[in-house]
Amino acid sequence: MNNLNIKIYSDGAVIEDMIYAYNSGVIKGFTTNPSLMKKAGITDYEAFAKEAVKQIPDMSISFEVFSDDFEVMEQEARKIASWGENVYIKIPITNSRGESSIPLIQKLSSLGFSLNITAILTMKQVRETVDALSPGTKNIVSVFAGRMADTGVDPIPYMKESAAICHEKEGTELLWASSRELFNIFQADECGCDIITCTPAILSKLPNVGKDLEEISLDTVQMFNRDIQSLGYSIL
Repeated sequence: MNNLNIKIYSDGAVIEDMIYAYNSGVIKGFTTNPSLMKKAGITDYEAFAKEAVKQIPDMSISFEVFSDDFEVMEQEARKIASWGENVYIKIPITNSRGESSIPLIQKLSSLGFSLNITAILTMKQVRETVDALSPGTKNIVSVFAGRMADTGVDPIPYMKESAAICHEKEGTELLWASSRELFNIFQADECGCDIITCTPAILSKLPNVGKDLEEISLDTVQMFNRDIQSLGYSIL
């Protein structure tokens, strides 16, 4: 892991998990989204966000706008930015009607806000996003490699091309989003991605990195054996 250039971000909305990840020394930043907040049972967005920033004051944290209307999105973005200097504003690449967010992205970036553009899956979206960002501002371009792979498409060529485009613009980083397995960390690093987000479930597998495969084979059989004993079943 020490040979990798990529930064690992924790993806979730459970404060306790975020604090644990922060203290691990492995995680370099945090992302969250409305779906994760719903899953975590968050009922007060602002209170959750401010507590997260309080507990994690010196790492990047991305919080997403909620509105589907671009004018309201802008107001929300300004409020989110006020929560902390380490806060990135997550803007979806389109609204739910498929209308492009590029004009809003361009406006917010020109004002110097740090943005995390999310739900990107096409090279056209990557190019338009990077072109809309102001040089010198800090931005993240989140390409959903995992969702791309879920359609049967190999995300590797797309991520390599996305990395090249993102690195044309000073201050812009490419994020491998929607990770599905720990190996994605190594794939993202090879592609030239700057960041990868991982859920706590994926992060829990980090101790397996470098582990002998014979040892994992034995661990697997021992797990089966423990489960057999707990079931109390007998074939004969």
